[in-house]
Amino acid sequence: MSEVLKRWNLLSPEEAEKEILACCGSQAWARGIAERRPFEDAAPLLAASDQVWRGLRKQDWLEACESHPRIGESAAKKAASGRSAEWSAQEQRSVGVEDDASKSALAEGNREYEARFGRIFIVCASGKGGAEILAILRRRLQNDDDTEWRETAEQQRQITQIRLRKWLGE
Repeated sequence: MSEVLKRWNLLSPEEAEKEILACCGSQAWARGIAERRPFEDAAPLLAASDQVWRGLRKQDWLEACESHPRIGESAAKKAASGRSAEWSAQEQRSVGVEDDASKSALAEGNREYEARFGRIFIVCASGKGGAEILAILRRRLQNDDDTEWRETAEQQRQITQIRLRKWLGE
């Protein structure tokens, strides 16, 4: 068992929720994961995360989305923990939107997405460049609302899995 899990398994439910919240941003998700303790290792934690995530309501998914900055920006809509903000910066580092035209296109795409769907665009940015993310954004703007909710939820699920591994020190 990792030292992180050993320590975390012993925390009060409130402290456990608060600590793991940086991995997702949904209070309901954090509560659901903390309630399933103890975890012996990463595999059951990651499986529980997926199970809890898929059982949440759209409102909980939206709460998680709001803990992220827009792609290409550094500040989230709602205040994120220092750890969550640091992870977002790491995840977006590869976006590499350097030139003004690309920055402008991404900013415009973000505005269009928010006007269409009423929430920020969420994509698992790890390992993706700016051009790839912009293409994904443009493709997803063609989705209907139900399809886009499923894609948003899946992207957040992937981000959560990555962050849980970082939290565990893997």
